[in-house]
Amino acid sequence: MQVIFKKIAEAIWKVDIKSLPLWKQPLISVCRFGYLIVIDLANGQLNLRAMSLVFTTILSFVPLIAVSFSVLKAFGVHNQIEPALLNLFSHLGDKAPELTSNIIGFVDNVEVGLLGTLGIAFLFYSVISLLTKVEEAFNYTWRIQKTRSLAERFSNYLSVLMVGPVLVIAAMGTTASLLNNSVTQSLASVEPFGLVLEFVTKLIPYALIIFAFTFVYSFVPNTKVRFIPALTGGVAAGILWQSVGYIYALVIAQSSTQTAIYAGFAIIFFFMTWLYLNWLILLVGSSVAFYRQYPEYLMSKNQTVSLNNHDREHIALNVLLVIGASFYNRNSPVSVEAIVDHLSCPKQSVEEVLQCYEAAGILYSVGVSSSSYLPATPLENLTVSEAYSAVRHSYAIYSPVHMHNSDTDMALRIVDRVENSIERELGDLTIKEVIEMNASKSENLNVALAGS
Repeated sequence: MQVIFKKIAEAIWKVDIKSLPLWKQPLISVCRFGYLIVIDLANGQLNLRAMSLVFTTILSFVPLIAVSFSVLKAFGVHNQIEPALLNLFSHLGDKAPELTSNIIGFVDNVEVGLLGTLGIAFLFYSVISLLTKVEEAFNYTWRIQKTRSLAERFSNYLSVLMVGPVLVIAAMGTTASLLNNSVTQSLASVEPFGLVLEFVTKLIPYALIIFAFTFVYSFVPNTKVRFIPALTGGVAAGILWQSVGYIYALVIAQSSTQTAIYAGFAIIFFFMTWLYLNWLILLVGSSVAFYRQYPEYLMSKNQTVSLNNHDREHIALNVLLVIGASFYNRNSPVSVEAIVDHLSCPKQSVEEVLQCYEAAGILYSVGVSSSSYLPATPLENLTVSEAYSAVRHSYAIYSPVHMHNSDTDMALRIVDRVENSIERELGDLTIKEVIEMNASKSENLNVALAGS
């Protein structure tokens, strides 16, 4: 089986997509998408994070519903939360009413007036901790090392908690009103409008869940996610969610053996399994959105982009030149996404370089998402050799200081000669001087092109 899988993988990546006919290119791209998603699942990290989110969800679910219930109560539509939960748990079959009833009972017992300041703080902490876990899981699929600051989390998550439930209930109410409208009912009795309406009715649950997933993929990762990639992930996850939910409902309907084994705990077992599948599907959709936004990962079957020293240093100097040029032109701070688009290189490599420069005190991050950068030191005082050194030495994980024999001493002297030759060759050339030379060259090139 492994041999067959290996041959399929080699066949997918040996082909140059651009050389294929237009109708074949999407097929190869879909195959590469599928292969990388399988690799993501096989690595086990998505499974572990999905299981972690199940545990966090169980601890935070009732506080989350309680907060949503309080918000909806302020708008006078809190009675709609039970139908919403029934619809959410519809894939649990006949277990859905029982689970919904238990959750509503828990929420009714949460009296905010009796909780006190500490109790209310713990209530919001439970909810925010769940959303933080979700962000960390999404950041993993997007290869993002940084999470939002505490202040950003509080403001962003709180706005979602306040506005999200109202939008969900409003969408469900509007959909129900449109379907039960007298004009709609009249059209339903006339063919072919009746068939079209029936098709639209079946399509609405998919559309709502796709919209919800698209919003999650756009908002949750600590990076700028473009609409088309977010929509692609939303469509993939939405279809998968509805399809797996349908299959899971059939399994539960035939689960008399499990019910007999787990007895009263059967509902807990089914609920946890259902949560796990939902979180896993959500993370798979996030991976699809990531690969759609960064198609360079589809060019190699290896998930981790590994660069040689030459390419890494080339990217590092370019990153510094882009940020420096923007700074001297009095433009806004440069985002990671803008650098990736400008250089057409893997985002992972750019982020590694930026971390090196941050650690060396050459750059610092600014902006709402802490993913835009400005110089932290005057670039007219920063030499190119110092910039190179910041990148070259940051990857050292072991220092040969404690080696004391003739072989290592000779090797160390050779390495020092290489370092010294770089410094001599570059001299006192500063980053600002390179930026100015680059700008002058680009200007002359544009004049030459215009003259031709």
